[in-house]
Amino acid sequence: MKKELFVPGRTELAGNHTDHQNGRVLASAIDLGLYAVCETNGSKMIHVQSEGFKSFDVRCDHQLVRTTEFGTPKALVRGVVSAFAELGLKVGGFNAVVKSTLPVGAGLSSSAAFAVLVARVFNGLYNNNELEPKAIAQLAQQAENLHFGKPCGLMDQTASAVGNLVTIDFFDKTHPVITPVNFDFAACGHALCIIDSRASHADLTDEYAAIPGELKAVCAYFGKEVLSQIPEDAFYAAIPALRRECGDRAVLRSMHFYAENARVPQQVEALQSGDFDRFLSLIQESGNSSWMYLQNVTPAGRTDRQEVAAALGLCRHYLHGRGASRVHGGGFAGTVQAFVPFDLLDGFRAGIDAALGQGACHVLSIRPQGGVEMIPEETA
Repeated sequence: MKKELFVPGRTELAGNHTDHQNGRVLASAIDLGLYAVCETNGSKMIHVQSEGFKSFDVRCDHQLVRTTEFGTPKALVRGVVSAFAELGLKVGGFNAVVKSTLPVGAGLSSSAAFAVLVARVFNGLYNNNELEPKAIAQLAQQAENLHFGKPCGLMDQTASAVGNLVTIDFFDKTHPVITPVNFDFAACGHALCIIDSRASHADLTDEYAAIPGELKAVCAYFGKEVLSQIPEDAFYAAIPALRRECGDRAVLRSMHFYAENARVPQQVEALQSGDFDRFLSLIQESGNSSWMYLQNVTPAGRTDRQEVAAALGLCRHYLHGRGASRVHGGGFAGTVQAFVPFDLLDGFRAGIDAALGQGACHVLSIRPQGGVEMIPEETA
């Protein structure tokens, strides 16, 4: 059996670091992603060949976590195999050739897209496409958390699997509420840009893990698992004790969560009502909160290399007080996001590329579908 698939990357429009606290997000699939051609091979061996990367093999019956594989595509394949097997779903060997249009390190969730892609392969080749996109996203997240070593929430995988522009409420993490948002970005007079700061994600795992780790300490004070289970008033009333027990950064990061989680429905309402200026204002509020309270712009103690901060500074300079810009995704490295008025786009792009390198500024389009199986056109 042979399948051709496409799985998109994602961009986060609202809800910076809210998903791992079972909060709310606004995200979208984009027009860049992963293409794959795959077919069963009648064995227990999975063979993956990706353009520009060394090919690798994974056995379907070797499912234990291997910490030496953390951060590798091999770990994601092994994690998806394990997740399928735990649910009693069918797995088997296949050969796959993968091509990516996602810029390397651009913060568009290539790891989540790859995990969703592998889940789609198993779903199509061995399970008659029985799994819904939401379930595929959850299996992909499990693979990232346990086998890839990335303590991420469910936003990236959901946006990649479901597609289009959606708002997601993760309060019940086993049954996230996914709601489509109707808005025509092509008619808003702004380009959605992702700017590659040219900073490496290498050696930043501890920075990313510290965010949910510190928030977990705050939750432990209340005997809860995530901040969305704790009333905001109770959190603010407990700040004196929390500052002593958890430290100020944990408190500030919690402040970000409550404000950011409340912003998401406000941004959705602004889009649905056609108030794009209000949406941009909230985008900028989000960016300011991430920088000031969440503190995921500059790795702790780094003074000589502050690439994300520099990229944000450049965005604000070339936006001339219009549009909006914010840190995108996990932060610390990778990308920033900017909404650029069409009349400023050429100058904005030229200025960013001149400062950060040619091709640093990417203009994205919203993709109406998530991961899909492509049907080859019949030839006469």
